[in-house]
Amino acid sequence: MSTLDDAPDLLYSETEDDLRAAVRSLLTGRGDIPAALDRAESGAPYDTALWTSLAAGIGAAGLLVPEPLGGQGASHREAAVVLEELGRAVTPAPYLTSSVIATHTLLGCGTGDGGAVAKLLSALAEGRTVAVLAVPLSTGPDAPLPDTAPGAAIRAVADAAIADVLLVIGHDGLYAVETAAPGVTVRAQTPLDLTRPLSTVTVDAAALTAGTRLADAGTAEAAVRSGLLTGAGLLASEQLGLAEWCLEETVRHTRERHQFNRPVGSFQALKHRMAQLWLEVVSARAAARNAADALATDSSGVPLAVAVAQAYCGRVAVHAAEECVQLHGGIGMTWEHPAHLYLKRAKSAEIALGSTGSHRERLAVLTALPAPGRPTA
Repeated sequence: MSTLDDAPDLLYSETEDDLRAAVRSLLTGRGDIPAALDRAESGAPYDTALWTSLAAGIGAAGLLVPEPLGGQGASHREAAVVLEELGRAVTPAPYLTSSVIATHTLLGCGTGDGGAVAKLLSALAEGRTVAVLAVPLSTGPDAPLPDTAPGAAIRAVADAAIADVLLVIGHDGLYAVETAAPGVTVRAQTPLDLTRPLSTVTVDAAALTAGTRLADAGTAEAAVRSGLLTGAGLLASEQLGLAEWCLEETVRHTRERHQFNRPVGSFQALKHRMAQLWLEVVSARAAARNAADALATDSSGVPLAVAVAQAYCGRVAVHAAEECVQLHGGIGMTWEHPAHLYLKRAKSAEIALGSTGSHRERLAVLTALPAPGRPTA
């Protein structure tokens, strides 16, 4: 029987609130939404100076890295707070890919003896290096890992365009390969989400051999799956932040926009839609915080918490973005208004690290409630 001590802590601590204030202040001053829109239009969405301030200045990049390796030794809860703020601002930053997925994958490879893994983690924690796991963004924690044989094209790798190091799954283990090395190509694709660029990555056999082997095959697969599971769990926090911004901005707009000499938000039909959305956002916050807390405490319920969060938060983020576009009326359909950035990020994130449907299927298996006609695992 569970006790109160076993119950997840869904409230924000004072430390988390302070971290949120610092990240929000940075993004408001230097990474606001008009700036994100300008960068998206320029074809170069990343602001490397902003990333340096976030990663090294605030120390966000090292939150999940232990202190002996140069990190902050914080938990997934603090990382979740950072992702909430990045989601609110649809910030183009490789935080999820580098500071969460790649970092957690490396932590699963063993960090002893000050070897290559430890050195790479230290570089990531200091914000000197960006590393990306070379798998398609859609790869879920339980999905078959893609073919990453030497020379094979790996499509839809998020943030590879800004990465210094690729973590490549070879037949005999996990390798760290520099993107600038001969035999490595990173070719930009046209993404739906302009704030999270995708690339096709190719690493030939010579480049893979010249890279640094970080773990054997068995260790590598477990580490990669752990990294993807952590990424899926914390992606829910990014989706939460996105949904919160859409709701707040929609309420503000409908309060200020007048028709027939009254705020449009005072019409009952719109009030009901926003009230329903508020309920969904509150529920998404509970699901995302539960996943972050489970990861932080290394709970046995991590797979279930992540499945719940991803089965719910992706749909809420998309619904919030759709409502934001529609309830802004004509202005929400324009390129100048950032609503489309939120809708595209929400739609892209909904199929990142496993689709909503795949997480629901996993949730059904974990709770022994398979779909009709399907056997219990």
